[in-house]
Amino acid sequence: MANTQFQLQRDSYGRLVLTAKNGEIHEGVTPVRAFPIAAPDEGLSLVNYEGHEVAWIENLADLPPAIGQLIEADLASREFVPEIERIEGVSSFACPSTWQLVTNRGKAELILKGEEDIRRLSQTRLLIADAHGIQFLIRDLTTLDRHSRKLLDRFL
Repeated sequence: MANTQFQLQRDSYGRLVLTAKNGEIHEGVTPVRAFPIAAPDEGLSLVNYEGHEVAWIENLADLPPAIGQLIEADLASREFVPEIERIEGVSSFACPSTWQLVTNRGKAELILKGEEDIRRLSQTRLLIADAHGIQFLIRDLTTLDRHSRKLLDRFL
């Protein structure tokens, strides 16, 4: 898709504006990932303020760099899914419990209400929802250190 079927820019209010190849203008478009965890750079939809798709992107890497950067910046401002790199400790093995974490965004604290808030996405990938609604991702269980896996195993 190197020959992009649309142009994308920000208006004076900071909103994304898509201009289609036929000249049709869509103000306030929002990028939405089809598979935000499993394939974050593949299958993105640009939807207008009414929620209707106005463009489809097979792969973010196929876009011209300027358009890709606009989309990535918009997604980053709306998506917040820290990745757990290490579990330093848990307050209790009974729920609710407070977890001390190191994430790709720094140190964090997670309050786990119950084991049902740990969702297995694949054999090695987990999504953990904390009491405040923040989703924490463990992209690959096998990359966690032994201490972290031992603590996590008590809840699985």
